[in-house]
Amino acid sequence: MQPLHILLLIGGYFSILLVISYITNKGGSNADFFKAGKQSPWYLVAFGMIGASLSGVTFISVPGAVQAGSFNYFQVVLGYTLGYAVIGLVLLPLYYKLNLTSIYTYLESRFGTASYKTGASFFLLSRITGASFRLYLVAIVLQDLVFNAMGVPFWLTVTITILLIWLYTFKSGIKTIVWTDTLQTLFMLIAVGVAIYYIADGLGIGDQGIIDFIAQSDLSQIFFFDDYKSSNYFFKQFISGIFIAIVMTGLDQDMMQKNLTCRNLKDAQKNMFWFTIVLTVVNLIFLSLGLLLTVYAEQNGIDAQKDKLFSTIAMNDNFGWGIGVFFLLGLIAAAYSSADSALTSLTTSFSIDILDIEKKHTPADQIKVRKKVHIVMSLALVLVIVSFNYLIGDASVIEKLFIFTGYTYGPLLGLYGFGLFSKQKVKDKYVPMVAILTPFVGYGISFFSSLWFGFEFGFFILILNGFLTYLGLVLIRTKEY
Repeated sequence: MQPLHILLLIGGYFSILLVISYITNKGGSNADFFKAGKQSPWYLVAFGMIGASLSGVTFISVPGAVQAGSFNYFQVVLGYTLGYAVIGLVLLPLYYKLNLTSIYTYLESRFGTASYKTGASFFLLSRITGASFRLYLVAIVLQDLVFNAMGVPFWLTVTITILLIWLYTFKSGIKTIVWTDTLQTLFMLIAVGVAIYYIADGLGIGDQGIIDFIAQSDLSQIFFFDDYKSSNYFFKQFISGIFIAIVMTGLDQDMMQKNLTCRNLKDAQKNMFWFTIVLTVVNLIFLSLGLLLTVYAEQNGIDAQKDKLFSTIAMNDNFGWGIGVFFLLGLIAAAYSSADSALTSLTTSFSIDILDIEKKHTPADQIKVRKKVHIVMSLALVLVIVSFNYLIGDASVIEKLFIFTGYTYGPLLGLYGFGLFSKQKVKDKYVPMVAILTPFVGYGISFFSSLWFGFEFGFFILILNGFLTYLGLVLIRTKEY
């Protein structure tokens, strides 16, 4: 495909999003922007959350990771299922009972203002960095495929991408995103299905033989029990998956903001139940695609590693336009589905948690402040993504994303864990110090554990940091309720 054709495809896709935005942008109030008036159908939320959860990282990095790690990532996915159960049965009832707009408001009522601001700040750091990781991955692919040939610098590619997202979210936020994410999830899943069909055909595998081919391959190994010191050891990844799901969904304003747009708790729980089932199956499909891509690359002498594997094969002239068009649609959908909700949740959290707009401003001024924050958050994403172009090396992005998550979401895990499972209060003014010190202590333990004992924490670092935060809160506890 020529760069012009790809630009036309992006333009057509974005035009559809603008139409959806126009239809849903009739209100523009903060109630619409933050909670969609609590009128979202649960099945749309569940389907749209799949795209937001998968993002460009799953779309590109999960298939690419099969090459080196087989299906070991599915051990993490299996852990997700238990984590989502905790969200549906413990966290959602809490959030609906308190009628929260920002989930971090809970920390204020439980511990105090310093704890509340600390939790919100760690979310902002986590989400800005996490969303930037995801968008960076998509941006470098588009840069290689289109914009390098046109002489467009990387920073301008990123700026245009964020500007497009800002355009269709600036007025009604989450109300628009519930609908656009549904469309974007659909495009992602179609893209994966088309890719599997083309690659399987290229390998000479019939429709009935795909499952047998995958099952018989050494790359389809899921469970790893051999070396407890290894980062892919089953119990490390499974338990990590439980806590990754809890923190990256249940303690994440981005994902919970969608759930809180449902009409009631029962609808939100139905959404979480079906979301869990579909997401598990979809991740298995992505891993299967990764296996087929790896085998195809080996058989055809294609030199592409990790995150470059899918894009290199998809844009190969051997398949004509078919797989390339759908790959690009899926890639673009993955980029926007993750980034639009991230931008909205960042705006929500900073406006409510940091600036206290609901307490300090009139309704009219609240809208003005929220719009300014939306612009600032857009600029922040641009700056962080561009900086990644110089900081990220050749490692798989999904691996870096989850390890970084362990350091930034760990304090949130400890705060909520102590709040939910203890009746004690803490010295609120010391909570920021505990939360800030935790990642440094956790990194030191992880580093020396690997150096002295050969024990790699991997994704398990999240649990370590959560435990360290919990321990720190125990040390600064005061009295019972």
